[in-house]
Amino acid sequence: MRILVSAVALSCLFGLPCSAQTILKSEPLMLAPYEVAFVKDASCPSGKVLKVTGAIRGLHRRKACVPMPGEQASLAAATP
Repeated sequence: MRILVSAVALSCLFGLPCSAQTILKSEPLMLAPYEVAFVKDASCPSGKVLKVTGAIRGLHRRKACVPMPGEQASLAAATP
């Protein structure tokens, strides 16, 4: 039983995605439903990034300015 519990605990630790978030320079053209992308552009004030959440067909994406995570962020270029 202890082996099963420790295996589950280890899989939770190593199965989680990296804590660093990639911040794009432009909004991606295609975004899967409920997928989140962080975009650094002029639409948000200084110190904040645009959080874009994909939507199902026929609905608009959700966009909100959120505080930029300090050391967790890395800038990347969006590929069109």
